[in-house]
Amino acid sequence: MLFDPKHEQYLGRLEAELRGARSLTPELMSDVIAEGCARFAPHAGPAKLKIERLIGVRAWTDAALALIAFELPQWKLRRILYEDGGWHCSLSRQPQLPMGLDEVAEGSHEALPLAVLIALLQALRDHAGRGSGVTGVPQVNIVPGYAICCDNFA
Repeated sequence: MLFDPKHEQYLGRLEAELRGARSLTPELMSDVIAEGCARFAPHAGPAKLKIERLIGVRAWTDAALALIAFELPQWKLRRILYEDGGWHCSLSRQPQLPMGLDEVAEGSHEALPLAVLIALLQALRDHAGRGSGVTGVPQVNIVPGYAICCDNFA
């Protein structure tokens, strides 16, 4: 996805709208999908139907998590935490890394589905700003087997 300043403004406006909302509504979820999720609208398939069904029955948290998996499959849920009367959600590209080394997208709100959607918008903003898939920390494939220390302690 190429960097688009208008898209960045839409995401910022959507995030402000989510932060100001008391609860998630079908209209608000529709705005997030229409203005923030470029892959969702043109796609037809079982994943889209699943998300639409979850929205239809107002399973907001499940719908938000399914939307993350659909829109940004390289991002994974790293942590959901309830603290001081609010939900905190962290998404990560490399959840196996320590928190200090990882680039995370975070959202917080009194309502869990809104915290998850705010984190999604942060991840979308990060994804749009990069343009390419290059991360600050190189990805390392985990290989099963034995680790060998090659340091010279002499």
